[in-house]
Amino acid sequence: MQQLKQHTLSMVEPFVQYGLQEAQVTSHLHAMREVAAISYLIGKGYDPQTAYLTVESWEVNEVF
Repeated sequence: MQQLKQHTLSMVEPFVQYGLQEAQVTSHLHAMREVAAISYLIGKGYDPQTAYLTVESWEVNEVF
C-alpha cells in the first residue's frame, strides 16, 4: 500500500504544482478543474504529457 501511495503522489505532484501556479493567474476553480481533468485522463491511461496537452487544447482564452 505504501508503494501505491508514493507512486500516486509522485505522479500527481507536478500537476498539483502546476495548478498552484495556474491559480495565481486564473481562478482557483479553473485551476482545480484543469488539474482534475489532467488527473482523470492519466487515470484513464493517457500519459501525463498527453493528458496535459489535451486539457490545455480545450481552453480558449483560459476558459474551458
